[in-house]
Amino acid sequence: QAQLVESGGGLVQPGGSLRLSCAASGFTFTRYAMNWYRQTPGKERELVASISQTGGITNYEDSVKGRFTISRDNAKNMVYLQMNSLKPEDTAVYYCNARSWPSEHWGQGTQVTVSS
Repeated sequence: QAQLVESGGGLVQPGGSLRLSCAASGFTFTRYAMNWYRQTPGKERELVASISQTGGITNYEDSVKGRFTISRDNAKNMVYLQMNSLKPEDTAVYYCNARSWPSEHWGQGTQVTVSS
């Protein structure tokens, strides 16, 4: 059974950093592009960052470019999101997503709160 488990969320002050991790199991990790999404109450889930199967291609939502870095370790079936210079507007539940059309898997989400 496919499973994605996020960790690393929490409360951080503006300007601080967090590193989110996502552990994948139950599917062939290297066949899937990996994505981080985030969602706040009343808003649609938005794509924050993506990484290709080999890690050679990454893409970012404009508001996080230069601050967030997505990476993956195919030997460990892990994907990461390093978040620096965090802002209050980054506050959201962050979700790990694996996609290899038509197959898709989601994690349960981890809360990130940026507040002083």
